[in-house]
Amino acid sequence: MLQQLKEKDFLVLRGPFESKRQGPKAMAGVLLFAIPFQVLFLALEYFLGKVSEYPLREEFFSIHLILSSILIIFSIIFAIPPIFMKFQKLQYFFNTLVSQNLFGFSFYMIALLAIGANINGNSEDMITFTYITLAIGFIVFIITFIRFYILLKNGKYRKGAKKDYQRRKFEGKSLLPIAIPAGIGIVFIIQYLIRTFDFASAETIIMAILMIGLFYTMLFVLPEQLVLQYCKIRFDSFNYEQNGRLKPVRNEEGNIIID
Repeated sequence: MLQQLKEKDFLVLRGPFESKRQGPKAMAGVLLFAIPFQVLFLALEYFLGKVSEYPLREEFFSIHLILSSILIIFSIIFAIPPIFMKFQKLQYFFNTLVSQNLFGFSFYMIALLAIGANINGNSEDMITFTYITLAIGFIVFIITFIRFYILLKNGKYRKGAKKDYQRRKFEGKSLLPIAIPAGIGIVFIIQYLIRTFDFASAETIIMAILMIGLFYTMLFVLPEQLVLQYCKIRFDSFNYEQNGRLKPVRNEEGNIIID
């Protein structure tokens, strides 16, 4: 689907690379910065799992612990300058995995365990709740991806005649199709929690909803992360020279058109 688009359709997305906010050095710092927080979240999951009634909590924690440990190891590896400059595409890939794991799945797991530790409910209800929240997340991701593709196809991420066209000018106008299903989903989740489970305190519901909301926020960000990963693989101009300078955009003859 994205193969039908040309490099000019993605050029505005070079912004974070041009400013070096998502440059190899900056992402190396993010990878290292995320490690202690990931350890902290894993510890919280472990202690919540001791008091939670969430089914399969031990199995889920074991899988999450293994995956997070692997990501921590690769985070250290891709924070080493000679390595992250040589394998920039892989570094960005692991940066995406780390961000989704830390700010998305970790919060989601903590929310489920917190609910299981503060309710009087059965395992089937918890499993049903998990399916519902994941289904809503899948819908948010699909709608976001479709919206992002339409913007790309309509030339909203091109540079040229409207070179100073800022992304925020059309981003804000197109969030409604995503906000509606996400908002409806959150309302449905709140109603399901209240009707199905007997909570010990309202604070648990609030905390769980906020964390699940963060999980959905990361799913909203994921399509752009995947498209940027695609751009780094397909287009040389989304990568950096060994001296740290972003490679220029070239035409078919190899001449520089954007430095």
